[in-house]
Amino acid sequence: MEMPTGVLPAIRNMKDFDKALESSHNFIVLLETRLSQLKSLVDYTKRSNKKVLVHFDLIQGLKADEYGMEYLLREVKPDGILSTRGNIIKLAKKHKLLAIQRMFLLDSMALDHNLKLVDRFKPDCIEVLPGLMTSVVEKISQESNIPVIAGGLINKEEEVSEVLEAGAIAVSTSNTKLWTC
Repeated sequence: MEMPTGVLPAIRNMKDFDKALESSHNFIVLLETRLSQLKSLVDYTKRSNKKVLVHFDLIQGLKADEYGMEYLLREVKPDGILSTRGNIIKLAKKHKLLAIQRMFLLDSMALDHNLKLVDRFKPDCIEVLPGLMTSVVEKISQESNIPVIAGGLINKEEEVSEVLEAGAIAVSTSNTKLWTC
């Protein structure tokens, strides 16, 4: 299973969709969209020879259960999903879909809780938000032994380099200026 590396253009609004497809990056992330648009966006992305990751939790109209996952797998056919929900990570892994567990780190208690979830559900990758915490990215990468993606609040090329040097395999960003890194 191919892992995303480098910068991952993350599409927050449709005006940036074509720009992401024109970028040199192999993967893009669909953050927010409606279920009725999802299949055509994924198809269009694949026609552009790119892999697409769907943020399961942010698709309006998609229920976070086995039937929602079944629909996603059979009809939409993304290359992977992102989710904060353990049941979705587990279902994605069961169906051999790249599973990226997104964790929001508010404090040390959230870090401990998320590391337990990672140990329980064994995602293929972990996305850490905010991604600017290089020492935490390094800690999670070492303790979990799972590839880490850094996301959130990364605004400069130097910050991209810093988190990649700290052990992240990729940086997800909706900041279009960083898509040329």
